Amino acid sequence: MTLESEIHELKEERDAVLLAHNYQRPEVQDIADFVGDSLYLSRKARETDREVIVFAGVRFMAETAKILNPTRTVLLPDLKAGCGLADAITAEQLRTWKAEHPGAAVVAYINTSADVKAEADYCCTSSNAVQVVNGIPPDREILFLPDMFLGDYVRRRTGRAMHLWVGDCPVHARMRPEDLDRARLQHPGAPVVAHPECGCSTQALGSVDRILSTDGMVRFAEETRAPEVLVATEVGILHRMRRLNPTTKFTPLDEGTVCPFMKEIDLTDVRDALLHRQFVIDVPPETAARARQALERMVAA
Repeated sequence: MTLESEIHELKEERDAVLLAHNYQRPEVQDIADFVGDSLYLSRKARETDREVIVFAGVRFMAETAKILNPTRTVLLPDLKAGCGLADAITAEQLRTWKAEHPGAAVVAYINTSADVKAEADYCCTSSNAVQVVNGIPPDREILFLPDMFLGDYVRRRTGRAMHLWVGDCPVHARMRPEDLDRARLQHPGAPVVAHPECGCSTQALGSVDRILSTDGMVRFAEETRAPEVLVATEVGILHRMRRLNPTTKFTPLDEGTVCPFMKEIDLTDVRDALLHRQFVIDVPPETAARARQALERMVAA
């Protein structure tokens, strides 16, 4: 029996749903029940009637699924699947920052720990950060964390004055404006789509055709008729874009844009998580209750 067949059987036996992020290995995406970005998967986690949620992503995503589904069992197939951006701020650091700006609205990107979300007023993803910020009363001070590139993009789009935490995704931040200039010369005429976490996205805003979340890139891939598209984000998204539109050549801006955490999980890990019900993700009830309101605002936006 193949690993894929074992996983399918185990999903039925365990009453499980498998969620996979767009950056996961191709073979994991191919066997998942739902593939998408953090917002889409958060909504799918909240909607599921399955007893077990297997989250092929990183730890903060599994925590989010548990917070939104406190009665479900949530499994993370590999505990090494962390997130450099989520590690950029702790709950203690956020409490100190909040004390320096009493009354400010705290907007936490979903790429944060459950402890940090519990200190936030709003959560957001890259696909709805602008809507979330626009929904905050215009006279209220805003603290945005932890990604300074996404925060700068949101600040430009909304015109809101915001305090930005100095953090970034090490994978996306490596892409610089000069990389974009070089790619433009090597691939003349190819439109550029970039994730707002990219170090090149806001600094070279005029040179980027579209700034999109990963699900926005997927929709763009379905619609475009361009012969070639340059893609500035983690390379895992290319698998899905190419499957959806085999007539367009999707070229990474940088072949080295690989998140090691997103590549921790393989099919054996998924099989073993289901087989042994291992690596259960729990969030303390008090922390979950405080984080849930911010997450519900994100899902509703």
